[in-house]
Amino acid sequence: MKSATILAGALALAAQTVSAEPAIRPDQAKFRELYKELVETNTTLSAGSCTLAAERLAMRLKAAGFADVDLTAFAVPEKPKEGGLVAVLAGSDAKAKAILLLAHIDVVEAKRADWTRDPFTLIEENGYFFARGVADDKAMAAIFTDAMIRLRAGSRPRRTIKLALTCGEETNGAFNGAEWLTQNKRALIDAEFALNEGGGGRLGPDGKPALLALQVSEKASQNYTIEARNPGGHSSMPRPDNAIYELSTAIGKIAAHKFPVRIDDTTRAFFTKSAAIAPAPIAAAMKAIAANPGDKAAEAMLSRDPLLNSTLRTSCVATLLSAGHATNALPQRATANINCRIFPGETIEGTAAKLAEIIGNPAITIISEDRRGPPSYPAPLVDKVVKPAEALAAKYFPGVKVIPIMSTGGTDSIFLSAVGIPAYGVPGIVYEADGGGIHGLNERIRVKSVYDGRDYLFDLIKVYAAGK
Repeated sequence: MKSATILAGALALAAQTVSAEPAIRPDQAKFRELYKELVETNTTLSAGSCTLAAERLAMRLKAAGFADVDLTAFAVPEKPKEGGLVAVLAGSDAKAKAILLLAHIDVVEAKRADWTRDPFTLIEENGYFFARGVADDKAMAAIFTDAMIRLRAGSRPRRTIKLALTCGEETNGAFNGAEWLTQNKRALIDAEFALNEGGGGRLGPDGKPALLALQVSEKASQNYTIEARNPGGHSSMPRPDNAIYELSTAIGKIAAHKFPVRIDDTTRAFFTKSAAIAPAPIAAAMKAIAANPGDKAAEAMLSRDPLLNSTLRTSCVATLLSAGHATNALPQRATANINCRIFPGETIEGTAAKLAEIIGNPAITIISEDRRGPPSYPAPLVDKVVKPAEALAAKYFPGVKVIPIMSTGGTDSIFLSAVGIPAYGVPGIVYEADGGGIHGLNERIRVKSVYDGRDYLFDLIKVYAAGK
């Protein structure tokens, strides 16, 4: 859902008409049991177990009729609690390419002392579900698992449908199940395209659905360490070549630099469609930048908003600093972490070279580290993916536009696209205008958003599974 925040604070969104919340159906009650079990299985890196969560979901799939041969549990010896699961529902047409459903089951850390409610107990209160992971990403993981169970009970789909439940999405440097599958079990997850998080939708200030997002690309996240070194000495004898000063100058140059505007098919479609629901000044700038990326007036207006600015270009920002070794000594070393979000089509190496050019001081070293993943490759905006999403949006969210977006954050789709599986962050689950506490305190999502998203995504999967 990370990219669904792309218009938050930037657009004054018009309210849409939605129906009153229906009473819970029997099938929704069964889904709620699955959702509750998954949410209440702690999958934080520090104290939880994705492996346990995957085992519990595998048991539910087995109870629904999936055979052992249809289920592949995986983990690595050095990370036994960070495992995952791949489930396969064979289609009726062996020649038809499969569809992959991807959802991560790990969650961000949550301290009970900081939360109003127990973060690992699913609580339904005042029309909301509260708990860590209710939105990111256990709602989608539960919906996809539930969809496999429902499809197994019905008529056999034409296409084979695969489900990959993975760990490691939330923590750089952890064992990443999606990456591991692409490198070690590529045939197991092979598909024509994949459905993942990163799209969803956004509620307006009035609490009604305002937009639906179809994520078709994302930026690549990369950290660089920039470092200044110096022989140092006694602080009573200052010298002009101070490591802290040199680093500060370098950071200042990075802060002042704006990478050039980049517009591709995804962001052009985003700005064009968003202009229809944006207030007049922003709408005009969106239309102008889509037509002419060199329009400086449009660039200046859109760049005022941090999210829209990030949509226009690669961005780099200082996030960590470390310098010196004693209060009475000149610093021998000063370092900063520069986190860059790299526009699709640009490279990690090219961005490092650009940072060196911006800094303009050969004494400052630049080291690429903590590599998040491969370069980002946009998924194509093809009718077989876009049209069904739009058609079902008209049914479930009448009047709400489906807007293609580039995520300024990151998802595990980047690993799939790198091995030739286009991945789409699908619409359907509509999130809070303020983000709903995702990655923060008291994470929440509307009960209606979960149930409506479940209905939408089940129908969307069925349409894709029946298509050519």
